[in-house]
Amino acid sequence: MNKQNISKIIIYSGLVFTLSCKLEAITDPNNPSITSITSNATIGQLQNLVTGLEATSKNYLSTSANAFGTFGREIWFFNSADSRNIQYWLGQAQVIPDATFYGVGGAYTGPYGAIKQANVLVSAVNNTSSVTAEQKNAYIGFAKTIQGYQYLVPANSQYQNGIRIDVSDPLNPGKFVGYDDALKAIKVILDDGYAALNKAGTTLPFKLTAGYTNFNTPAGLAKVNRAIAARTAIYQKDWQGALDALQNSFFDLKGDINSGPAHVYGGPPESYNPLYYVLNASLSSAPVVHPSLITDALPGDSRVKTKFFFRTAPLVNTVGKVPLSSQYQDNRWATNTAPIKYIRNEELILIYAEASAQLGHTDDAVGAINTIRKAASLPDYTGAEDLNSLITEILFQRRYSLWFEPAGHRWIDARRYNRLNEIPVAADAGAVFTQLATPTSEINWDNFINGK
Repeated sequence: MNKQNISKIIIYSGLVFTLSCKLEAITDPNNPSITSITSNATIGQLQNLVTGLEATSKNYLSTSANAFGTFGREIWFFNSADSRNIQYWLGQAQVIPDATFYGVGGAYTGPYGAIKQANVLVSAVNNTSSVTAEQKNAYIGFAKTIQGYQYLVPANSQYQNGIRIDVSDPLNPGKFVGYDDALKAIKVILDDGYAALNKAGTTLPFKLTAGYTNFNTPAGLAKVNRAIAARTAIYQKDWQGALDALQNSFFDLKGDINSGPAHVYGGPPESYNPLYYVLNASLSSAPVVHPSLITDALPGDSRVKTKFFFRTAPLVNTVGKVPLSSQYQDNRWATNTAPIKYIRNEELILIYAEASAQLGHTDDAVGAINTIRKAASLPDYTGAEDLNSLITEILFQRRYSLWFEPAGHRWIDARRYNRLNEIPVAADAGAVFTQLATPTSEINWDNFINGK
């Protein structure tokens, strides 16, 4: 089968390619082709694409939260039926994860599925007369905002291995770009989305779920966009850029720390909250709070009570290199349909603290730190105010405030400050990885294209 006879079954999500010999086209009225959607799409079809984008934008969450949370020892992910979640994710074999590293595919395929969906939406909007130029900006701004967020997930797991940014053509994807260049590209995508939203009028021509309550206007989505841009900026060490983005986001030093957009969940056919587990139940597969979060907590920190549930009996896992036990599980979700915020004002306040400290705005940094400490029922910060001390305090607060959140924080934070050695591994006899390997499917695809 030569390359000219290859046709695609579209699943490209940055990782998965399905190749087949050329088939005759078959029209399925229940699953319209991409061509039919991207050629003069109706308003209804555009709404379906928006709804699909919002749905696929949460497909990364379960894997990234559990895997990245384990790497950073925010949690241990117990799975008594399969030892690999413990042995591989905790690095108990003391080796770097290879390209077939168990169970992390969703943190790569999930984001690229949403990125592809956003590309289809943009293409459909650009090739229809069903909406005005102003309305087109709203669709494009939303699509690029979601893309910017989604690209950050594989960028942070692949790190210096790099990721593909150009994935618009499943059979001709762009080359891998390194971490720094990926962040630059993500910034451009977010900036393009922000510019589009600022030209999108005052109302959206499409509907979003309740996850975007308070953000369901072009101006509201623009604030979400700038929040993601601020997160991107600190990864770039663009401290002034982070502060500039915050000023146009929903950042509010005096506001609700839990304000922010969310992924929503519900009963079938909608998916359930993947982080919800029945409290105090006998569980064979579940994330548990890493014991260091309990032993390292400051006295009186209210986050320990609100985030961590004290079980009457610990959960125990014996399938790894050493037995592991935790008395605590996640206490954040009231039901299996509870929404999950994917970026919150609490994170923005901590970004403000970090960027301010890095720029020498010590009073601003300490003020933001105290806002977080007050929310956690802690007294004001009284430690040293040199840069290293302030960053140590900010990272400590991020460890508790942003514990086990969707796209991971502790592992990434420790890496960007060269503090991976501070992640506690003694209890699990493991290791901490700097990054994951390039997925096998990506390597195979490039080898195929290059005739290897």
